[in-house]
Amino acid sequence: MVKIGKKLKTALEQIEDRAYTLEEAVPLIKKLSFANFDETVELAIRLGVDPRKADQMVRGVVVLPHGTGKTKKVAVVASGEKLKEAEQAGADVVGGEELVKKISEGWFDFDVLIATPDMMKLVGRLGKLLGPKKLMPSPKTGTVTFDVANAISEVKRGRVEFRVDRGGNIHTPVGKVSFEDEKLIENCRALIDAVIKAKPPGAKGRYIRGVTISTTMGPGVKIDLSSVEKR
Repeated sequence: MVKIGKKLKTALEQIEDRAYTLEEAVPLIKKLSFANFDETVELAIRLGVDPRKADQMVRGVVVLPHGTGKTKKVAVVASGEKLKEAEQAGADVVGGEELVKKISEGWFDFDVLIATPDMMKLVGRLGKLLGPKKLMPSPKTGTVTFDVANAISEVKRGRVEFRVDRGGNIHTPVGKVSFEDEKLIENCRALIDAVIKAKPPGAKGRYIRGVTISTTMGPGVKIDLSSVEKR
């Protein structure tokens, strides 16, 4: 039997056995936050899909209107004028073949890797290294593009990627406990709307089965689906 700490137990006792609207849940999870650091607020969405089937895979990106509260390090693999463009756009690390070699040797001091299409023949060789770390650039997430300036801007502004896991769930950060309630609510709605728009053609029956919001250390609070699916 899993032992629950006193602080978590106290927090759990304050959650009613019902689903909450986002407007109710956000201030509640902030109130129940007990860690001595600015906890991340995360949204967990349970979907009615089988990700083992290609036509039921859910994946996408969304730029959260108020960011995540974390500044991401961006590395860009490009050549020619695109190297200068990436530097001017605020990339933390920029390079060509030498950067690919550095990554192949085990360097991963970045959160997002962006590559121009012409460099993917080199970056593609890093698939076995980048794939498990979810760092492999992809056209579907806007990280394989010649418009590197816009891609960097979106990442810095708060773009997050979401992808359904083997259990049919999506777990994505939507901000920090220190955020104002309204900003967290708007971020949550932006993510949920993006997931709804990403509904795959093979999904049958009810698409969104459940939504839960929580902080890093705190308990999860169930969200009333009718309050987020139709507004």
